Amino acid sequence: MITEILRTRFGFDQFRPRQEAVCKAVAEGENALVVMPTGAGKSLCYQIPGLARGGVTLVISPLVALIEDQVLRLQSRGLRAGRIHSGRSREESRETFKAYLRSELEFLFIAPERLAVPGFSDMIRKHPPTLIAVDEAHCISQWGHDFRPDYRLVGERLEGLANTPIIALTATATELVQRDICAQLKLVNPKLFIHGFRRDNLAIRVMESLPSERPERIIELLTQPDAVPAIVYAPTRKKAEEIAKTIGRKLKARAYHAGMVAAERDKVQAAFLADEIDVIVATVAFGMGIDKPNVRSVVHAALPASIEGYYQEIGRAGRDGKPASANLLQCFSDRKTHEFFIERDFPETSVLLKVLKHVPKESSIYRDGLQARNSEIDPDTFEKAIEKLWLHGALKIDAEENITLTEGPGAEAWRKSYEDQRKARLAQLDSIQAFTGGGECRMLQLIRHFGDRTDATLKCGICDRCAPTSDLRVIDELERVMVTSTLASLAGRDGQAVGRLFEEAGRLDSRITRSGYERILSALARARMIETAQSEFEKDGKVISFRRVMLLSAGKNAKAKDLESLEIDGPSLTAGGARSPAVRKRAKKAPASSSRTSPDPEISSEIPKLFETLRAWRLAEARKKGVPAFRILSDRVLMSLCESLPSDEESLLQVPGMGPKLVRQYGEDLLRVTSTSI
Repeated sequence: MITEILRTRFGFDQFRPRQEAVCKAVAEGENALVVMPTGAGKSLCYQIPGLARGGVTLVISPLVALIEDQVLRLQSRGLRAGRIHSGRSREESRETFKAYLRSELEFLFIAPERLAVPGFSDMIRKHPPTLIAVDEAHCISQWGHDFRPDYRLVGERLEGLANTPIIALTATATELVQRDICAQLKLVNPKLFIHGFRRDNLAIRVMESLPSERPERIIELLTQPDAVPAIVYAPTRKKAEEIAKTIGRKLKARAYHAGMVAAERDKVQAAFLADEIDVIVATVAFGMGIDKPNVRSVVHAALPASIEGYYQEIGRAGRDGKPASANLLQCFSDRKTHEFFIERDFPETSVLLKVLKHVPKESSIYRDGLQARNSEIDPDTFEKAIEKLWLHGALKIDAEENITLTEGPGAEAWRKSYEDQRKARLAQLDSIQAFTGGGECRMLQLIRHFGDRTDATLKCGICDRCAPTSDLRVIDELERVMVTSTLASLAGRDGQAVGRLFEEAGRLDSRITRSGYERILSALARARMIETAQSEFEKDGKVISFRRVMLLSAGKNAKAKDLESLEIDGPSLTAGGARSPAVRKRAKKAPASSSRTSPDPEISSEIPKLFETLRAWRLAEARKKGVPAFRILSDRVLMSLCESLPSDEESLLQVPGMGPKLVRQYGEDLLRVTSTSI
């Protein structure tokens, strides 16, 4: 039956590799976890079994753009598909759900938040689907690279549908994330389909490059033959704009990021899909659900936060099967940016314990009252602490933000859960950094990272480790001195930290920069003379992560002639004359700004009234969705709305804390509320 559906409903003569086994198992009522790379055809793995089982397939997806894309594709094939999400009007959503109840749909797509709407899950249980598909399932796991708290509640909200098989699908999930997805969705004896990560046509290359050098380096890469269309991933909105402007001198390039209004983003995206521009310079928000088969290059303009995110992004190149490239520009300082965000989003455990200490043992406390008791904690840090205590089960918070202590096992289990999650974020950073410095085939490193044991031996033959490019040059005299010094130091004491080795190199010659030294280590790793590994130690209650360098046999036995022929990537340290020693300055901590305090009702006569109106609206939304009010919008965002009084979508996007997703969900309501104060 499934082969007939493939041919008659989708117009394909045969399955892609491994699709048929998934479709057969799910059509027969098995639970399944499918981890396949971007472009491998995961959608058919639930669409064909859904049609084979009859009835309606309920598809849960966290991205409106992805939902819209899938629904339009199914409808274009004559299939009956509907969707309910924040971008649809209440009337449209109501009519779609009526069609579902009348069994007029074959597929119903919803955002995960819909399951929290009072009565929706009850109605689904009374009229159960024949199959449930959970797309982008890695968002469920707190160990994943794109964890979304609302998505983690999906399993709990699907209770009562035990007789309906579930298929969870994702392009990026490590073995730890895979186990967590199965546990959170309560999948009974799931069939696991973990494969297909090899991309034979994708040449991966990692290059040491200082941030200031990268725009020109990107121009060099993308003006090569067959290098466009291309996607450049920038670390911030500002960098996306800057890089797009620079490379726009040579190529047709446009920026794409969450700070742009939806109409402008859509215009840029449409132009890129239509090959009207060569390069789109985007933040990581771009690409999910976008199917452009002829992308020839993906360039990362900074170190990604995780291997999972990196693999998903490079998977957008070469979907047509023709040769494509993935180029990663990075240096040691990129890690500091990610560490800053981890420290911001995951406060020290001591901060959470301090907040917890002020929660009454036998009664509840309102959120504002608890914040008043913790006035010495920065308001933004307090927000994060409350969120994490709630997510990890230490606190119960209702829609009105009444806070009570959790009783039972959760009262103690939260700390380990939180600390493990914090360590997991750092481990993700360790993994991507180890990947950049590894001396092994790039593709093999990725395949093994995702746990595909069936395809973990054959080298790709086209990455910078398997086939070094002509851009490599023989090391110069200064670099040879540094190489000799490094190998001698490791021979005397193996397993030293990269930072210590760099300090030794700096004492030999002040011209050596950290970026230049990282290139030297990459050259040694490529020659299999050294290898690096992540390590850690504890200091003042903090876990400090660092890279340790180990000497391999080729490094121990290296002769002068071996070092003379060593090849390195990047410009010579002595090109253009001697460089001045790097001066390291510790930035002074900025004094606390008055804007980083809790909303003050005495600020003006206008803001308190609007602030309370916004809080009332937020409370109503929280009650509808069954979540604490701070999960809708924080007080900080509400106060920013009071101060800026946005009048349209463009100005709403400029409000700190407001992104495209929030504007889609709440923009109409917020503009209606704020317009009364203009």
